Amino acid sequence: MTYDLKNVFYLDTELTMPTASGAGTSNTVQLDLSSYIDPIARNRSKGTGLAIYKVHYSVSSSSEGGKPDVVTQAGSFRGGIIAGAGFGNQAGATLTGEASFPSPNNALAVMGFDYYGAKATIANASVPGPLNRTFLEPSEKVPYVVVRDNVCLMATMLVGMSTAAYVNVRLECAQVTLDQATLNQLLRTQTV
Repeated sequence: MTYDLKNVFYLDTELTMPTASGAGTSNTVQLDLSSYIDPIARNRSKGTGLAIYKVHYSVSSSSEGGKPDVVTQAGSFRGGIIAGAGFGNQAGATLTGEASFPSPNNALAVMGFDYYGAKATIANASVPGPLNRTFLEPSEKVPYVVVRDNVCLMATMLVGMSTAAYVNVRLECAQVTLDQATLNQLLRTQTV
């Protein structure tokens, strides 16, 4: 499946990972998609969803995203994008349930990654170098099609951050029309 480049646009958001966050707590920021999605097929018109083809992210030491994270960073977290979660903007929250976290077995997970600061990986001498890896992502051929009115960028702390960090995300998106059967299947899949 290919997509027409003139229909692709970008959405972005940012999440702050403060030093006060303890292990097991989560920070979230919600991105409103309601102006791009209409899951109700009316009369002869089809419903529309938002196809996310790629997700780009960086972890930075500055809120504008122009600087890499500091080399003294000892914190680590799991981050990602969850469709239709409705978490809102939270700091230090305790989230529960499988649908709250990015993992390959979560149908609501659009993208997921693990981040380990430079000092967090050096501390474990048996595993040299950064362990930052994306473990789940959509693709150009198989995009994640969102039919709910929001996605949430979230991160759950494994080890508290030694200095504040910022997660910057950019989504490559396009509005897509959906036939009734596909729309119904996606709505069932994306129900929390």
